[in-house]
Amino acid sequence: MVDDNVLDNEIQLVVFKLGSEEFGVDISQVKEIIRVGDITRIPGSPPFVDGVINLRGQVTTVVNLRSRLGLGGKNADSNARIMIMEVQKNTVGVIVDSVAEVKYMSSKDIEPLPEALSSSISSEYIQGVGKLSGRLLILVNLKQIILDDTLKLSRGVAA
Repeated sequence: MVDDNVLDNEIQLVVFKLGSEEFGVDISQVKEIIRVGDITRIPGSPPFVDGVINLRGQVTTVVNLRSRLGLGGKNADSNARIMIMEVQKNTVGVIVDSVAEVKYMSSKDIEPLPEALSSSISSEYIQGVGKLSGRLLILVNLKQIILDDTLKLSRGVAA
């Protein structure tokens, strides 16, 4: 007999906060999570790029996800974290207000974005809404956000 848990696709999520909202990202998109340290601002960079950090000898761009998603600015406090990702052979950091936990979620508990919202929000960034223990998580594709930003920035530089 096959175990029901094997048939039920589960994904492992990193749960993080931006303001009072909780978001989830597939753990496979996150290489590591670090504390926010010194960030060097680069003149002329887009407003959603906080700057660069030295990550074990590698200069790494840090994107402020709060700014990128239009949620307003906030100074990083002791709860803020940088989620390090690899996007097309580039290491990128994404700063969030806090990282809450790592959780498993059943694919049965994920619903698509309501149709009324899907036209106003870029649906390639939002993968759905997850129901987790009475809470709702907005599931995002961070790699797609960073890829789109990279394309926009390269076009801007080339223009």
